Amino acid sequence: MNAERQRMTAVLRALSRTRGSTMLARLGQGKPFHTLVATMLSARTRDEVTETVAAELLRQYPDPGTLAAARPERLWPLLRRVGLYRAKSRNLVAMSRELLSRHGGKVPDRMQDLTALSGVGRKTAGCVLVYAFGKSALPVDTHVHRISNRLGVVHTRTPEQTEQALLEIVPRRYVPWVNDLFVHHGKTVCLPQRPRCAQCPVRRHCDFAMLNGFTKTTDNDRGSRHG
Repeated sequence: MNAERQRMTAVLRALSRTRGSTMLARLGQGKPFHTLVATMLSARTRDEVTETVAAELLRQYPDPGTLAAARPERLWPLLRRVGLYRAKSRNLVAMSRELLSRHGGKVPDRMQDLTALSGVGRKTAGCVLVYAFGKSALPVDTHVHRISNRLGVVHTRTPEQTEQALLEIVPRRYVPWVNDLFVHHGKTVCLPQRPRCAQCPVRRHCDFAMLNGFTKTTDNDRGSRHG
């Protein structure tokens, strides 16, 4: 366990040096409703599309009150570019109505309250906690799940299993980093089909890279050991 904790610490520190800007990070803290809406829209949808659609939706429906008053089918033209747009339209309206009836129109900052909202699972709730409220959570999406298993730090079948396994080995102060760093890494280097192992700053910590002969140490890697 200590070895895996040390490996995860090294991975997260190395990735933090090449950190980019993910969609949810760009939304910034202090916008919980925007973060919640964007994350609900993001399932099975590319970030570029999600960001554009979320911006347009929030221009027309900027708060829970205006969205709660909409009929789901009125959202279809706005959301047609995102996956499962009809179900997401229903969930967004229902979620907004629940925010009004249960929380006075404010997005709650507790996992159990967030996951009680329509269309909100642990990943979505975790993203709201991390990106909107600056709280500690470890939302696991496809990138986090894939990269964690490729690294070999976990051996899990589901995102829920990955979340629990990572919470056991990620030092507490690094927990809020995981989603943002792994999402950026998964979009730019550790791609789903053809990972760019030769360009990877954490390949010497990665079981997949080792099995495929990509663990030659460079001067850059040597410097990262002491950062």
